[in-house]
Amino acid sequence: MTFETGALRAGEQLPTLRRLAEELVINPNTVVRAYRELEHEGVVEIRHGAGAFVSQAAAGHTRISRKAQSIMQSAIERLAAAGLTEDAIRRLLENELAQLRAGVIGRRA
Repeated sequence: MTFETGALRAGEQLPTLRRLAEELVINPNTVVRAYRELEHEGVVEIRHGAGAFVSQAAAGHTRISRKAQSIMQSAIERLAAAGLTEDAIRRLLENELAQLRAGVIGRRA
C-alpha cells in the first residue's frame, strides 16, 4: 500500500481499522496510531463515520516523488558511469544536503 507507486489514488478509501489490523495481524491500536500519523502528515483525511481516505495533497506528493526519483536515477547513473563508487556518490549527496541545510546552495547560483 504505497502512495509513490500509485497503488492508491487521491480520494480512494483506505481499509477500515479493524480490517487492516486483521489482514496485518496486528493490534488495532497500532493501525489507529498509523492512520493518525498519516493524517498529521497530510497523506490521509479521516472523515469520522465515513473512514480514512487518501488526501489530495498525497497525490501532489506522489507526482513530485516520481519526478525526483527520475532525476536522482539519472544523476546516479551518470556519476557511476564517470567511475564514482557508491560510497563516493553517497558522500557527494550527503555533502550537498548539508550545504542545502546550511543555506549555501541557494547562494551559489
